[in-house]
Amino acid sequence: MRAAVIDLGTNTFHLIIADLSGTGKAPEIVYKTTVPVLLGQGRINENMIIPEAFERGIRTLRSFKATIAAHNTDAIKAVATSAVRKAINGQDFVNEARNAGIEIDVITGEEEAALIFNGVQAIGIIEKTSLIMDIGGGSTEFIICNDKGMIWKRSYDIGAARLMQAYFNSDPISNADHTAIINHLDQTLGDLKAACAQYKPEMLIGSAGAFESFAILLNNGEDIGDIAFKPLDIDAYEKLQDRLIASSHEERAAMKGLIPLRVDMIVMAAILTSYILKGIGINELSLSMYDLKMGVLHSINDEINQSQR
Repeated sequence: MRAAVIDLGTNTFHLIIADLSGTGKAPEIVYKTTVPVLLGQGRINENMIIPEAFERGIRTLRSFKATIAAHNTDAIKAVATSAVRKAINGQDFVNEARNAGIEIDVITGEEEAALIFNGVQAIGIIEKTSLIMDIGGGSTEFIICNDKGMIWKRSYDIGAARLMQAYFNSDPISNADHTAIINHLDQTLGDLKAACAQYKPEMLIGSAGAFESFAILLNNGEDIGDIAFKPLDIDAYEKLQDRLIASSHEERAAMKGLIPLRVDMIVMAAILTSYILKGIGINELSLSMYDLKMGVLHSINDEINQSQR
């Protein structure tokens, strides 16, 4: 069976097409692409998809539909996250996508967190109690887990695009704006801190996105290759985060390996990651390239395996 998964994120739309064996084997990826749609541009904190972003999103879905048809795909699973689920015109976007041939499942934050866990778990590297963190544009998901499974999960409306539109008023970011973000996180993440105090995660696993950018920057701007998982040196990361937070747009744009989409949002991601590492006291950091879209893909594959038993 050949399946296509579309992940409609706040910043980017992802398409991945894979052959699913249904015999317990991992999906075989035959095509993947990422498009910087920026669905949350302009008015994400007003929960509105602006017309330009709306059109970019639908145009991208039409292109995805043509690609999926060209690959003779048997099934399509499209999931939308924070930007669509929160937008007052989110249902309008879903309806227009249906007209373009894509049926969208708007998932909750809790469902999003569960699918992210499915993706990371599929690598088979969760050996100790860990905290998975997925920084999106609209929301950030946290999952506490161990080798037996998921223990705790939560989604918060503290994505990089939301924070940037609310607090990034100067460049480099001012101490006042930085402090305002920290205060907001203090007010928002109390239950996460309580859960971490209870379960004591030893490792932070960053799910793709900004964490991939961190890994590339730590690799002197060189591509990290087709990997699923990579430990990151935490001392080197701490020096990198300080440099990112202190830098201007022009300085970040000149950093080798940092894609244009993340030139500004990486500052928010660095502040968020630093807050978690220091606030919870985690001393190990790793990148997982398996994220929500891989979680959806593995969920479909698991359904096939179950049906064959």
